[in-house]
Amino acid sequence: MPPANQQSSPKPASNLDLFPIPQSFLLQIGTASILLLLITGKTTVRALEAIGEASEELFRGDRLPNLDFPDEREINQDEKIYTK
Repeated sequence: MPPANQQSSPKPASNLDLFPIPQSFLLQIGTASILLLLITGKTTVRALEAIGEASEELFRGDRLPNLDFPDEREINQDEKIYTK
């Protein structure tokens, strides 16, 4: 049986105050950072979609120059000249 005159050491019930910063301030910082992350993510997705659409327009076939292929008559005439 413990002695009756022994004093217990003063210990806090919980050791949740690790930081001297108020919890409401930490909550505000956490909320603001998550909102900023969400906004940045949406903006990044929109920018990547715009870049993708621009690259599709760049490589679309109707904007490429038309190549002039020689006719078969011209090819045959060139072959006759070179074979003589």
